[in-house]
Amino acid sequence: MSQRTVFIVSDRTAVTAEALGHSLLTQFDGVKFKQITVPFVDTVDKATEVAAKINYIAKMESQRPIVIASLVQDDVREQLLNCDGLVLDFFEAFLGPLEVELDIKCSHTLGRAHGMSDVKRYDLRIEATNFALSSDDGHGLQYYRDADLILMGVSRSGKTPTCLYLALQYGIFAANYPLAEEDLESGRLPQSVMPHRAKVYGLTISPERLRQIRMERRAMGRYATPQQVSFELRAAENLFQRFAIPYIDTTSSSIEEIASRILNETGLERRVHA
Repeated sequence: MSQRTVFIVSDRTAVTAEALGHSLLTQFDGVKFKQITVPFVDTVDKATEVAAKINYIAKMESQRPIVIASLVQDDVREQLLNCDGLVLDFFEAFLGPLEVELDIKCSHTLGRAHGMSDVKRYDLRIEATNFALSSDDGHGLQYYRDADLILMGVSRSGKTPTCLYLALQYGIFAANYPLAEEDLESGRLPQSVMPHRAKVYGLTISPERLRQIRMERRAMGRYATPQQVSFELRAAENLFQRFAIPYIDTTSSSIEEIASRILNETGLERRVHA
């Protein structure tokens, strides 16, 4: 398998450029990518320094690095465009056509995507994150009336990270309820959840993957045994079907994919875009 060095260069946090780069590079199975992320390249001097490093890597590896850049300022971008790498610049590719279509010049303002120019939206994300933490793992049942969504599933099926992602990325007030053994044996929805049944969304996962996760967490006792894992998942899915609770299998999905599918299927509004 061949290997290529990839530079992710941004004048801010590099979150957007990393997401774009990941989407592009995962399409190439036969190449192993070594990623170097360089955020906050917001001056000509910093860009010149990064270009020099790219040129050095190009010489050492005898092939040009791939450079995925998100740089607003023209003079900063110019330093990278002249380096010895294959430069794929997000803003250069899209701002020009947009300026023509909208018949207006862009502002070239740093920090618009991930800054705090909209304080209300930022505060909403933080408030939603605090909500997810306060109502995590069945705690804070009194908050369920204020929840947009209640994720339900067995232990380690992905509830907590999905709730936090929905909160931080989209301002969704998401709580979660872990199905305990007594819930699964009874075959009934927990009393605390029943009044909020319309908000409930289920998560399931393959027995093999769940057992792997649980073995890393707590290998001793029944928690990670094949019998216990199979029982819990079978009982949880039966519960979802009995009470017409929509659910998805998280086995091969990233947190981002899980969250997007839930939002799409529930119709919940994305209040903010991080």
